[in-house]
Amino acid sequence: MNDSLFIVCAGEIFELKAELNSDKKEKKKEAVKKVIASMTVGKDVSALFPDVVNCMQTDNLELKKLVYLYLMNYAKSQPDMAIMAVNTFVKDCEDPNPLIRALAVRTMGCIRVDKITEYLCEPLRKCLKDEDPYVRKTAAVCVAKLHDINAQLVEDQGFLDTLKDLISDSNPMVVANAVAALSEIAESHPNSNLLDLNPQTINKLLTALNECTEWGQIFILDCLANYTPRDDRESQSICERVTPRLSHANSAVVLSAVKVLMKFMEMLPKDLDYYGTLLKKLAPPLVTLLSAEPELQYVALRNINLIVQRRPEILKHEMKVFFVKYNDPIYVKLEKLDIMIRLASQANIAQVLAELKEYATEVDVDFVRKAVRAIGRCAIKVEQSAERCVSTLLDLIQTKVNYVVQEAIVVIKDIFRKYPNKYESVIATLCENLDSLDEPEARAAMIWIVGEYAERIDNADELLESFLEGFHDESTQVQLQLLTAIVKLFLKKPTETQELVQQVLSLATQDSDNPDLRDRGYIYWRLLSTDPVAAKEVVLAEKPLISEETDLIEPTLLEELICHIGTLASVYHKPPSAFVEGSRGVQHKRLPGSAGSGESVESPDAGSAAGVSEAPPAVIPSQGDLLGDLLNLDLTPPTTTGPPPPSSGMQMGAMDLLGGGLDSLMGAGFGAPPAAMPASFSAPVSGGLDDLFDLGGGVGMPMGAYSPPKTVWLPAMKAKGLEISGTFARRSGVIQMEMTLTNKAMSVMTDFAIQFNRNSFGLSPAGPLQVLTPLSPNQSIEVTLPLNTVGPVMKMEPLNNLQVTQCSFRLNVM
Repeated sequence: MNDSLFIVCAGEIFELKAELNSDKKEKKKEAVKKVIASMTVGKDVSALFPDVVNCMQTDNLELKKLVYLYLMNYAKSQPDMAIMAVNTFVKDCEDPNPLIRALAVRTMGCIRVDKITEYLCEPLRKCLKDEDPYVRKTAAVCVAKLHDINAQLVEDQGFLDTLKDLISDSNPMVVANAVAALSEIAESHPNSNLLDLNPQTINKLLTALNECTEWGQIFILDCLANYTPRDDRESQSICERVTPRLSHANSAVVLSAVKVLMKFMEMLPKDLDYYGTLLKKLAPPLVTLLSAEPELQYVALRNINLIVQRRPEILKHEMKVFFVKYNDPIYVKLEKLDIMIRLASQANIAQVLAELKEYATEVDVDFVRKAVRAIGRCAIKVEQSAERCVSTLLDLIQTKVNYVVQEAIVVIKDIFRKYPNKYESVIATLCENLDSLDEPEARAAMIWIVGEYAERIDNADELLESFLEGFHDESTQVQLQLLTAIVKLFLKKPTETQELVQQVLSLATQDSDNPDLRDRGYIYWRLLSTDPVAAKEVVLAEKPLISEETDLIEPTLLEELICHIGTLASVYHKPPSAFVEGSRGVQHKRLPGSAGSGESVESPDAGSAAGVSEAPPAVIPSQGDLLGDLLNLDLTPPTTTGPPPPSSGMQMGAMDLLGGGLDSLMGAGFGAPPAAMPASFSAPVSGGLDDLFDLGGGVGMPMGAYSPPKTVWLPAMKAKGLEISGTFARRSGVIQMEMTLTNKAMSVMTDFAIQFNRNSFGLSPAGPLQVLTPLSPNQSIEVTLPLNTVGPVMKMEPLNNLQVTQCSFRLNVM
């Protein structure tokens, strides 16, 4: 009967049951095939479990395979009935045919049922010591599967020790499977030290490496990569024996061999002849990988990206291999482009630039953008090529293609950062394209250029004012850049742009609901109002030059990724712990110390013991330290109580650069610091964020010296004759509500009380309202109510709305 007809002609359950119990062997085999076909298309044939298990008693290998396949699929849903098959497994494990013995032990490992695992230990033990290597290699993998089901049982039965013994087996495939099983178990138990690698074990693995299958070679190479040689001689010896794997037809074997060599090269002295030879041998296999289909090319390119970051000299003469082909998929094109930039040098930059200029005329918009950015990266990386890169970018700007022009402006900004006062002659050309910019990043870049070089642009104020017209429609990135650029312009041309800076500060602080923009606006306002010299030092400070490679992977992470070449981690460029869910213990691997440093993975302190001082790797600060590091502020109180050090700039009594215009700009609720302050007000300045936001009294002002004037909160006509005016102030660190109660009625008022509704800040009275009653007609009284912030919180609209009930009258205090 044709196998292709089974899915179409699958019979009903009762018909199959009858055929499975037939006396004829051929009919029984055909029935099992029909069952498997039905199972494959998703039909539930679990009702036939006992009938299929009865078919196990046969010498026909094909039939036995089919029955075992059915068992693996349904044993979990029928655990009680699966026990019926245990005797057959035990019997098959002693069958004269090694194929049947191996089949039985493989199926035993795949039946994930706790009830029957203990019955399988004895057959597994026999198979691990079977005379046939095919059975032994199958049993080795079965131990790893059994360990996943019941780890304690495997340890109690001594299977792990038997697996370790199999590493010394005479058959290379048995060795490879034993290594694979131990590696699998070790990954789930990283502290178990199952793979106790030593020179003798490594020698056995290297011997088996030449004779086992390609997947066996991958298991062994991955195991070798976890070994740390004792010295550079052993490292060279291992490299010499692994190098032939670079010419293997399987790309996975090649990448695993590259991983081993990249790791052990760290221990070789660079002046060694073999080191140079090894570098030359690594290039051809990596180049060969790029002739495969696109998917394999992408995986190879992602790995090459890591290798080039660690050792660019390996592929420095292979630039042409990474030139983009017209039929490459976009993901391959972008990856090749990235590697081209990493390999760019003074020797090949002319070739690279010519290629990139061609790419910039392609039809694929994303690829063109990347190509233009790549030209900018070349200028930053290879200083000798900067002028040629700028010329190329100007040529591209002349094409007037919108997205090309915008990308070119973005990268020219970076070139200005890298080479200040060198290529400013192109600014006029950039300004001609101002009206065509519609992308936030390009607009922000152009605004930065105008603000940075405002003294060289005659109509800088007009250019920035044109951006200011649609300030609220711009993205946050553009708004922030525009605010800073106008402040820069003001500091360079104060007399001409005072109105412009007041306008942008008003838009940023009063009309914006973006906290970043508001905070920056307030900081600039305070700087400009109190100390113009300090403002210039901060805003017009010399910019640090941008680094040659801003997108390099952090060194510690790169080391770990090199140890994971050929795995998903090398494709994602993330450590396994970042994307493997539920990993019980992820080992963070790193490269061994370079030759002569005496450092190794096992003994990270060995380098310092040998007298070699090594700078600690830069790490991202913890969340608590981040704010202080970013703002470079001392977040602790000052330790000295003496007078403040004299200011390096102007005295605090200096004139206000903004000419007092900020009083009206900030509105009645916010007071600007006075233009000049008496010397007696020079209180010690506290450290940290208090100084920025005046939480402790402000720069050069006594604690709580300023509070907004009182405003009428409740008119008398709305409150039956009681008028309430007030303000909020901070006195000695305590928030206070200061009120004036005026009785404009004809009768006496008594029994005052106050209640706060839920508000955005959790404000509530810290004590009862103390009013000297009675309050006679036309009498006024001053009342101070201390507040705390432990009350119930509820977001109000607007945020600073506070509802208070006093003497049965509700106040809406804004």
